[in-house]
Amino acid sequence: MTAPFGANSTTDEVLAGVDLSGKRVLITGVSAGIGVETARALAAHGAQIVGTARDLAKAQEATAHFRKNDTTAGACEMIELDLASLASVRACADTLLASGNQIDLVIANAGVMAPPFGHTRDGFETQFGTNHLGHFVLVNRIAPLMRAGARLVSLSSSAHIISDVDLEDPNFEHTPYERYLAYGRSKTANCLFAVAFDQRHRQRGVRATAVHPGSIPTELNRHSDPVAHQQLLDQMNESRRAQGLPPHFRKTIPQGAATSVWAGVVAPAETVGGRYCENCHVADIVTDPNLLPTGPGVRPYALDRDHAEALWAKSEALVGERF
Repeated sequence: MTAPFGANSTTDEVLAGVDLSGKRVLITGVSAGIGVETARALAAHGAQIVGTARDLAKAQEATAHFRKNDTTAGACEMIELDLASLASVRACADTLLASGNQIDLVIANAGVMAPPFGHTRDGFETQFGTNHLGHFVLVNRIAPLMRAGARLVSLSSSAHIISDVDLEDPNFEHTPYERYLAYGRSKTANCLFAVAFDQRHRQRGVRATAVHPGSIPTELNRHSDPVAHQQLLDQMNESRRAQGLPPHFRKTIPQGAATSVWAGVVAPAETVGGRYCENCHVADIVTDPNLLPTGPGVRPYALDRDHAEALWAKSEALVGERF
C-alpha cells in the first residue's frame, strides 16, 4: 500500500504492518534528528541497523532509548564515519566489506547545511565534499554488498531548487561563496548521484532514489542565524500567500523520516527508482521559474541522466577513484 501517505505521515504510520526481520540497513548520520528516528523505526520492525556517526559516544547515547528498551527491535551497531574525510570513508567501507554482511538498504542521511566557507580534509568545499563526495565514495565502495532487491535512498532537499551543480567550479575557487547556494548545489548532486547509481545497478535488481525529508527543526540547522532564518521563512510565506499557497509546513522528526522509510521499504522499487520523492510520494517535475526553494516538485536538471553521468565522471576525477 503506497497511496494513503502524505506530508503528515509518520514513520510508524508508514511502517504499520511491515516486517523487516532479516533485513540489514546501513544509515549514515545516526547521532541526532531524522537519522536516529529512521534507525529507531526500522529497528522496531525487526531490521538489523548499522549506523554511522563521527561521534560514536553521541550516537550510542542518542540511540540508547530504543536499543535498550525495545525488546522487539532488531540489532543496532555503530561504526565511525566522518564523511568530510575520504580516509575515514574508505576505512568505514573497508570494515563493512571485511565483514561480508550483505545489505538490503542504504540510507545516505548524514549531511551539513549552510556552514561558513571551509573545506573537507581533502580540500573540497565543505558541503559538496561532505554531502556528495563522501557518500559517493562510501556507497560505491560497498555496492558489492548490496544484494539483489536492495535500495539506496539518497537524502536530498527541496533546496536543490536553489541551484544546479557547477561542474566547472565545484569548490567555489572562482565563484563567491554563498551558504545556501552551496547547499543547493550539494543537494542537486545527491539527486543526480541517485539517478546515475540507479542506472548502473538496476539490471541486477538494485534501485536508487532521492528524497526530500521536509523542513524539520534538527541539528542540521546549527549553522543558521535564527533571526535571518526566520526572516527567510517570512519572505517565503509572503511569496506563498501571493501565489495562493498555504504557509510553509514544518514537520516533526517522525514526519521528516517518513519519506526515507517509505521510499526504502514500502513503495514499489519501480515506482521510486531513479526518481525524487517528497511527502511519501514521487514528486512532479516542475519548470516554473517562480518555484520556491521549499517546493513542491523537482527541477528537471536534478533528474537528467546525461547531467548525472557528467557529475559521476567529475566526482571520480575529484576523488581519484573509478567506479
